[in-house]
Amino acid sequence: MTAGAQARRAIAAGNAAGAVTVHDVLDGHVALDLECLDRIYLNGYVPNLQVGGQVVTFLTRHLGHPVPSPALLGQIGDRFRAAVARFARDEHIPVVRFAKDARKADVMKPYLAAAQASGRPQVVAIGVAQEFQRVFTGYDRATTPGAVCFGFDKADRRVTCFYFYLWDSDFGPAFIKVCSYFPYPIKVWVNGHEWAKQQAAQAGIVFTALSNGFASCDDPPQLQAICDRLGSGAITVFFERWMSRLPLPFGPRERDGGYWWELSMRQIEVSRTLVFDAPRNARTFFDALVSDNIGLGRPDEISYIFDRRIRSDTETGFATKVVTRGVDVTVNLFYKHSRIKQYLKEGRALRIETVVNSPKDLAVLRRLDHLEELQTKARAVNARLLHAERVGQGCVLASPAFERVALPSVTTDGRRAPALRFGDPRVMALAGALSILLTTVVGFTNRSLRAQVSALLGTPYSANQMGYDLARLRCNGLIRRLEHTNTYVLTDDGQRVAIFYTKVHDRLLRPLLAANTPPAPPPLRDALATIDKSVAHYTRTARLKAG
Repeated sequence: MTAGAQARRAIAAGNAAGAVTVHDVLDGHVALDLECLDRIYLNGYVPNLQVGGQVVTFLTRHLGHPVPSPALLGQIGDRFRAAVARFARDEHIPVVRFAKDARKADVMKPYLAAAQASGRPQVVAIGVAQEFQRVFTGYDRATTPGAVCFGFDKADRRVTCFYFYLWDSDFGPAFIKVCSYFPYPIKVWVNGHEWAKQQAAQAGIVFTALSNGFASCDDPPQLQAICDRLGSGAITVFFERWMSRLPLPFGPRERDGGYWWELSMRQIEVSRTLVFDAPRNARTFFDALVSDNIGLGRPDEISYIFDRRIRSDTETGFATKVVTRGVDVTVNLFYKHSRIKQYLKEGRALRIETVVNSPKDLAVLRRLDHLEELQTKARAVNARLLHAERVGQGCVLASPAFERVALPSVTTDGRRAPALRFGDPRVMALAGALSILLTTVVGFTNRSLRAQVSALLGTPYSANQMGYDLARLRCNGLIRRLEHTNTYVLTDDGQRVAIFYTKVHDRLLRPLLAANTPPAPPPLRDALATIDKSVAHYTRTARLKAG
């Protein structure tokens, strides 16, 4: 029997028993595992037009006007808006005015579908919207009557923006948004999965599309290689190609003078999609995944997942947010301006998306040149999330392993290993503290572990007791000390023991011991009451009295 068949049989047995674990599904039921850039949203800005003094220089030195009047900005804007109208008329491009609350993607969907059917790269439609933008406004700063002196400051104003929706031979659907007021900020939106679909089709790779992704593929390694190729270079080529075709407020003269747009990362989504070969298992698996990982938003967990040190002044709301829309559930983990989304896609794929709203959250600079570095770090975030979830569910101990830890034993080199007896309050507090420190990036010390144990134990816990507990953890092979330091990390056995002890105690025994009171379900409480009455009846019949 092949390994895949064995895994499927194990999962089938698990389903019969009502339990499907991360290991079962990820090791035995993933038909396609693909990492790819997803939505890419960029800012376009002119570096030399960011402060008021630069505007004055642009109007006087570059354009040659003796007075930097705000009216000159209006003239440039008027010419640009007229050029857009002329472009739409000459090229027979539909102009769509977006309603205030319109969902732009839905409005443009029919136009993009028609362009896709034609197979010809083109400007599909021009959307017009009134939006708040950060633009320059002029003011009179003269202090002497009759004098002429203007200044410029940025302010939020509701202005006209043009959305040029595109069908591109490399990227498929995309748009470039250009504000019609100085300094003409730009937004660029492309989709990595759509780019990969275009490249796969050109390479002759047969695939089945998933909504914003892939459901299957006849050559997964080649498809992953295609996804790996997408970077700043391909996006820059796309941007320059369309900027040479669209009507713009700036032309060759401005470009030669150093007044042209550069791209920076506004929002980057880096995804990992695991498509199941047996979708019937997906819902049960994902429901268990959500319930077992509600605590992933804690600072210690986030520190591990994002590989960032969390300090007392770190500005972020640590939380795991579960959003339910109908039957669809999305788990969100937050770190500063960024987050991780995890959800079940179309009932057949696990999608993990690291959404980076500020590259600085991952210690990456904003310019598009640094996209490759950001993608590498975001992929590592997705991988660490999966690892944390594997650890969280991979804690079942075989009987010999449980006995070795729960009872006194002798190590292979003849040393006595003291027991860590399940149910002992101090041992349970120790296991709980280790679970909290499970994913710390730099390990833990005597001091940090003692603080956690003291808090959970609720009674005095001395340094000597901590030293003894560290010794028995080491003797049982549950922790190891990093060389030349006083820092410890959990071994694989240590991870399993800590989580097994904590889960069995907190999620099994504690609810069962309180099963005769709410929130235990009424049928269980009624059954226990019946048992209690029966035991009392037998006690009376046997003429036994409570001691």
